[in-house]
Amino acid sequence: MDKKYFNFLVVEDNPGDFTLVEEFLREEFPNPTIIHAANFKLAAQILQSEENVFDLILLDLTLPDSSGQSLITEMLQIASCPIIILTGYADVDFSINSISQGILDYLLKDDLNATMLYKSINYAIERKKTNTELRESEKRYSDLFNASPQPMWVFDIVTLLFIQVNHAATSHYGYSEEEFLSMTILDIRPPGEKLKPIEIIDRVMSEKEDNHKGSFRHRKKSGELIEVEIYSNPIVVNNRKYRSVIAIDVTEKKSFDHAITKAIIKTQEDERYEIGGELHDNVCQILVSSRITLGMLKDSLPPSSMLWFDQSEKNIVLALDEIRNLSHRLAPAFFDETTLEEAFKKLFSTFNIAAKYEIFLQFDEAVKKTPISLEIELNLYRILQEQLRNILNHARATSIAVSVTVIDEILHMKVTDNGVGFDAKKVKNGIGLANMRRRAELFSGNFEIASLVGDGCTITVDIPLTGSV
Repeated sequence: MDKKYFNFLVVEDNPGDFTLVEEFLREEFPNPTIIHAANFKLAAQILQSEENVFDLILLDLTLPDSSGQSLITEMLQIASCPIIILTGYADVDFSINSISQGILDYLLKDDLNATMLYKSINYAIERKKTNTELRESEKRYSDLFNASPQPMWVFDIVTLLFIQVNHAATSHYGYSEEEFLSMTILDIRPPGEKLKPIEIIDRVMSEKEDNHKGSFRHRKKSGELIEVEIYSNPIVVNNRKYRSVIAIDVTEKKSFDHAITKAIIKTQEDERYEIGGELHDNVCQILVSSRITLGMLKDSLPPSSMLWFDQSEKNIVLALDEIRNLSHRLAPAFFDETTLEEAFKKLFSTFNIAAKYEIFLQFDEAVKKTPISLEIELNLYRILQEQLRNILNHARATSIAVSVTVIDEILHMKVTDNGVGFDAKKVKNGIGLANMRRRAELFSGNFEIASLVGDGCTITVDIPLTGSV
């Protein structure tokens, strides 16, 4: 205890017991102030006086004007400091009940000595101080929680139920507090996107990750979909582990960023199409004309020059093939009324000219029946193109598998190779990976990369086909 002087109120009607308690207090505490009240009425008057501030009350249970449970109840109502009961009667059930109501200790007079009393007082004051600090801390947390302009909630990591939500959450999402507390965090996720939070929670728990940041799509009560950035931290309430969450609505920011990204990508695509068109329509025509002109010289050449003639013609044909392949990669064929699957096959044919790779391409029947915008098709094409370039430059793979499916209105693309792999946790986000991720996020999608040294690489792209923001 860090105080130097203490003020005690001893509520005791027996003069002999008071004298004994007084001696014990003076033995253990330097110059204590000890006020004596022989009945409850006097004790109440003393406590209600603004001049009297006590560190602790020692209370006898049998007073002339009050006793037992009613005395405890009345004393707890008017006292702001810790209370220790002093009694001559041992009643275990009564003592337990008293402590559960807020009494700090229950001491028998027959067993009392100076050391025991000192330890009990020390414990009572420190516990009161700790409880006060805890209540103040909880109040500060509650005030900050409810005053936050951003939606906040606490959820159970086992049941995923909302445990607590603030005013901003109810206002922003449109659910009442009662509705929130009957829901799980999955209930504010769009259909088909409810597995991601569970997977993230499992990973966070397995890796003992305290702080987590992530991007999600949430659904308001009205059905409106919003983009949010989530900041999550562990929290303990009543000795149980939960997680507290701050959700920041970034829908407008994402829309603005997406508009800029789309403008950049459109400029890039326009430039690619222009270059591809120039290569195909102009350079190829020049080479075709050169081949025709060269052919007109064939009959006039001596036999000794035919070897050079044949080699020149082969080089022109090879250059034509290379330019056509390059122009097709720059300007995907599916813009000319060709399906995404056919565009992928054409990309593989230009990528795998030397038959170096074993290619497995699977398109789910649902993909062929689902309307997919040309923008999404083009960006999937570019993501696959970028990953094929990574495989060619780094993977040393012999096999590549690509699958495209639609499940619960989510378009999934997975690209897997059997190459040398790498440590996905250590790899830096280069321009290629950043571009692939940006293209997926452009449509509120998700991009994941998984790889281990010696175990190949898999990229996964998930793009919602409805309600994109």
